[in-house]
Parts: sequence; C-alpha cells; structure tokens
Amino acid sequence: LLVESGGGWAQPGGSLTLSCALSGRVRAHYAYAWFRQAAGKEREFVTAITRSGTIRATDSVKGRFTISRDNKNTVYLQMNSLKPEDSAVYLCASVFSATFGLPISPNFYSDWGRGTQVTVSS
Repeated sequence: LLVESGGGWAQPGGSLTLSCALSGRVRAHYAYAWFRQAAGKEREFVTAITRSGTIRATDSVKGRFTISRDNKNTVYLQMNSLKPEDSAVYLCASVFSATFGLPISPNFYSDWGRGTQVTVSS
C-alpha cells in the first residue's frame, strides 16, 4: 500500500514536501516514483528512486525537486521553486522488478497511491 500526504497550496517560488508511506509488500519493491497528473492531461513522470539510491528525474524538475527515502518506509518529494505549471495531483507508485531500470512510463508501475493535490498560484 502507498499513501501520499503533504499536498496543498503554495505560492509561486514556494516549497512543499510530499510523503509516501509504504506498507505491506511494496516495501520490498525495486523502485518508487512520483508521477503527476493535471486536469485534462496525461499522467507524467516526475522522478524515481531505487532501493539503492539511484535517481532519475524529468528535466523540468531537475534542480527544483528532490526525491528521497528514509529507513522508515517513507518516500519523500521535496519541491522547491514551485511554478504554477507544477499544479497537479501527485501520485506515488512502485515497481516490483529491476528488469526495466527506472521506467518513466506509468505502465511499468504495479502499485499506486490515490494521490495528493498540489496547487501553485498567487
């Protein structure tokens, strides 16, 4: 099970930290990712991290967003320098196998949280 929290409203240039609590079998999965989906748009890869700490991020968030995982089964997404175009529902996902590396397609991820809304506006 993956459960997101920490969404909300921020001003442009502000920061938010999202959390994804892991429980059950997903704690042993290979990698964890954050996706986002804005209204009327397709689900978009944001960033991902493997259990060993390898990270992949989409270009639009590099230098602004940081993914991490602690030893208490939580994955975080630190979001700085937020922009209005970052507004979306943010979803946490996990992939069981290392076969495909850190995929950016949501089709490779087997388990999903319900998402948390992030709104960036002045």
